[in-house]
Amino acid sequence: MNTAPITSWDGAEVYYTFADKPAVVGFLILAGVAACVYTIFRMAAHEMHMAKKHG
Repeated sequence: MNTAPITSWDGAEVYYTFADKPAVVGFLILAGVAACVYTIFRMAAHEMHMAKKHG
């Protein structure tokens, strides 16, 4: 059963050349998650530091 509305790639504006490579997609997802987690921890550390400084 083919439910995709795409019947041709003619006129496509973007090709994701790594979409069929799960290792690359997994790496990009992990990199994004790591960046978010790092940012949250750095913000928390900064907030604790400022609370001690001004508290």
